[in-house]
Order: sequence, then C-alpha cells, then structure tokens
Amino acid sequence: MRVIAGKYRSRPLQALRGMDLRPTADRLREALFNVLTAGNPNALEGTVWLDLFAGTGAVGIEALSRGAAKVYFAEASPRAAELVRQNLRKLGVESGFQILQQDAVRAVRALETQGLCADFGFLDPPYRLSAAYEATLGALAKSALIKPSGVVVAEHERRFDPGEEFDPLRRYRRLEQGDAALSFYRRS
Repeated sequence: MRVIAGKYRSRPLQALRGMDLRPTADRLREALFNVLTAGNPNALEGTVWLDLFAGTGAVGIEALSRGAAKVYFAEASPRAAELVRQNLRKLGVESGFQILQQDAVRAVRALETQGLCADFGFLDPPYRLSAAYEATLGALAKSALIKPSGVVVAEHERRFDPGEEFDPLRRYRRLEQGDAALSFYRRS
C-alpha cells in the first residue's frame, strides 16, 4: 500500500495484519481521487476532510498529500488509531490533522459541536458492519458538518447497497471496481 499522488507520492503506508482492517486498495483510492479532482490536480487544495473508520489512514493521508488543509481521522480501535499516527509520523506529517479515537457517529457529533465544516467525508466501515453505514450516513445527513457543496463517499462491497438517500444526502454516483464500490452523496 502506498500514497498514489501529490507531496508523498509513492511513499509506503503500513497496515496491521490480523486485524479487521481492509485498507482501501490503491486502484480504488486512485479512482476515488480521480473522480473528486476531475482532471484538476489542485482541486483539493485547502479542503477539509473527514476520514471515518480511518483504519490505516490511507484515504486521509492521500488527501493531505494532494493539498488538503486538514484531515480529521476517526478510528475507534486503539491499535488502528496508533497505526494512523505511525503512518503520519513516517511521512513526516506534523500538522494538518487530528485523530479522534472514537466511533464515527460520536466523532461526527463531537466535530459538529466544534463548528467544523468539511468539504469531504469518507467512510469505510468493516463490510460486516452494514448497520454502520446507515448510522454514519444518517448522522452526517442530520448534521451541519458537511458543507452544502460537500461530498460524502462511502466505500462498500459491490453487492451491498448502503442506501440511495439519507435526507438531505442523495447518492449521485456509484463506481464499482472489483468486489468494492464507492457511493458518492451530496446534499439535494
């Protein structure tokens, strides 16, 4: 696993063996960022991100590498949260991030009380936790955490549908790659 593009391009990222971590594959991460940047390599400059169920932190680190101003990593597992810290340390990232060692829904609530407004939210719960999609997407939809022009992306199994709508979030695109898929949501 490596950083795809930007400041930390081609730098390796660590993963933990034997844990319930399924890092977003390099090809799927590349597809995600190709969709979000739509050919403009500077599209993510100065943006704010939520990396929920952060795992290794690969998606948030990719965002930082491509110019994001701040990434909030939410990860309930102490071992995985420490892995995110290690990956950031190995890359020499000293600022522009915050790690919240708590579940995604609690992190959404905590960040909202701080008055944060994010441009992008990414969630990638363990596939077996299908209820986590509804809970997290529902919490994001009810909060003011994502800017009106913001995008929320859920990674999921290809054969699983996290849902078309979480009023006012509506899916506007679904991208499939291998056994995985990405659902893109924005406010209607």
